[in-house]
Formats: sequence, C-alpha cells, structure tokens
Amino acid sequence: MKMSDIIADFIGEMLSDGGGVAELQRKSLASQFSCVPSQINYVIETRFTPENGYLVESQRGGGGYIRIVRLMDDKKRTLVEAARGIGGRLRQSDAARLAHALVSAQLLSPTEGQLLLSACSDGALAEVQETDRDRLRAAIFRCAILGIAT
Repeated sequence: MKMSDIIADFIGEMLSDGGGVAELQRKSLASQFSCVPSQINYVIETRFTPENGYLVESQRGGGGYIRIVRLMDDKKRTLVEAARGIGGRLRQSDAARLAHALVSAQLLSPTEGQLLLSACSDGALAEVQETDRDRLRAAIFRCAILGIAT
C-alpha cells in the first residue's frame, strides 16, 4: 500500500470517528507517518476535494490546522455539518474559500454564496472592533448556513 493511501485511509478514519469532520495539523501528521508535510498536502489536495465530496478549510501558521468536512448526499445534512465545522473565528479570506467550496459543491447557489460573503465582509462588519470581527464573522457564517439548511 502506498504512503498516500495509508494517509488517506487514516484521515478517512478520523472523519468517521468525528462524525464527518476531522481537524488535523500537517506537521504532526507528517511526523506520525515519517513523511514531509507536502505529502500530507498532496493527499488532501488530490483525495479530499469538493468533487470527491469534501470541504477543506486551512489555517496556516504556528497553531495552524486543516479541517476537512465530509459532504453527504443530503444537502441539508451536509450544510449542517459544514456549519458545525466552522470554528470560533473565521477570517474573511477563509470565509470566501469556504463559500466558494460550498458553491462549487452546489450546496449553495452563486447568489447565496455572494450574499453570505457580503454579510461577512469587513465592510459589513466595519462598525465592529477589528479584534472581534473574525468571531462575529464565524457566528454569522454559521447561522446563515444553518438558516439555508433549514
């Protein structure tokens, strides 16, 4: 079995154990499998794509993580899982990537995606302290997705 297959199987188990959501760190996973972090990137970029039924959110940096959400056949259930997968903070760039992935996976219409991005934009949140915007953006994004799902 190839290393890519072993890593993909491990992430698949994490998704099953986590109810369709897995959060991992590239560096620690690479250390666990004695490979380079780019190998982890390769597996995620080729196996866990919207076309294959997954949403991937990435936060880079020292405390960075990768969150993978499995998309189910049922649109509502998938949107609820995606909403649950949003952390306590969401940067505008991450919100844009997630909205784009939801539109690409046809879970949101292009209009819904654009409205969601507008509601979560720094312009819409201009009255809020800059330090609080990412927390508020995460809450708005989550509530909007849940609203669309129900």
